Amino acid sequence: AASPFLRDNKLKIKCYKCMWVVTKSSTRDAPPGLRAAEDPLRVPHGGERGTVQKERLSAFCGEQHSHHFSVCVQQFQVVATENVNPVALESNIDCALATEKLDGTCCYVTTYKGEPYLWARLDRKPTKQADKRFKKYQYSQKTCKGFTWNVEEDFRAVPESWIPAHRVQHENGHPVPDEHGHIPGWVPVENTNKQYCWHSSVVNYEDGLALVLRPHPEDEGLLEIASVPLSELMEQTLELIGTNVNGNPYGLGSKKHPLHVLVPHGILRVRNAPPVEYQQLYSWFQECHEGRVEGIVWHCNDGTLIKVHRHHLGLKWPDGETFLNSRPVVVHVDRKRCDPPGLADSHKDLFRILSSFDREHFNTIRDIQFES
Repeated sequence: AASPFLRDNKLKIKCYKCMWVVTKSSTRDAPPGLRAAEDPLRVPHGGERGTVQKERLSAFCGEQHSHHFSVCVQQFQVVATENVNPVALESNIDCALATEKLDGTCCYVTTYKGEPYLWARLDRKPTKQADKRFKKYQYSQKTCKGFTWNVEEDFRAVPESWIPAHRVQHENGHPVPDEHGHIPGWVPVENTNKQYCWHSSVVNYEDGLALVLRPHPEDEGLLEIASVPLSELMEQTLELIGTNVNGNPYGLGSKKHPLHVLVPHGILRVRNAPPVEYQQLYSWFQECHEGRVEGIVWHCNDGTLIKVHRHHLGLKWPDGETFLNSRPVVVHVDRKRCDPPGLADSHKDLFRILSSFDREHFNTIRDIQFES
């Protein structure tokens, strides 16, 4: 999504669309545990809430500041200026639907082997030699325009089941890398792939179900964890959050008993969103109870997605308790469907564990803890 604000381009890198126009931080050789500023052209997320994969623009234009770490790695942080991105104004952002931006990993539901399947984000990236050539060209030309890729030779192999994300351009039958040298895409989450074991924990392909966190249909202030047919999530993008995702900013589960859920994009509405004005947004993030979120994504009527991240305003994340953790939650996971008799490994199945809490209410999602 774009940022609503603009930035000066101190590093002479092209200013891409964003609400404050924000570019991606340098992530090359980033040390473990360091998170780069988010890519404003992140592919998942759609014009309609949770459906079409589309770039999100940043609300403001911003500046990039370099930071040096003791591990001798340079990383760039994007900081917004107070100038609103013209794209945000043209899309009438003041009339857009504001939703909570969640801190997890993006997923997608579409068909695989003839059935609804969960897919994990996997960008196809260049080889070390190709990436070095690309970076050298960017440095010398001050732009990535005009750089020629050989997609068949310059990019690392991906599984045969990999598909490019929607809106990825194609030339001569091959997907074209974006301005960062990546080809966004997806791979199906199969139970046999340990790399995606936390993704696998939230889907039950045998029964065609997914574990979803969403507002209760009769009370928007109440959240519910529900087992939802995958067929109802077709062509939607969702965020996987939980114990082993991005440092678990929401405090779900524990190392011994992890808990993960899927949250459809655009489903958590910001009920009292601030105006798209730098100081008012800054104050909202700092002072309002509802502002204890990673960011906001505005869904404009023309399909444009606009985002702002706390980091764009120079604010920490996570920073204490999150708004998500202040909301009560009820569990709706059917015991009959998820707890058939005679299965010795039922204690390992998240669906069966949650089914033991069916219809129970909790003060916060963090209060859902599993006993040994």
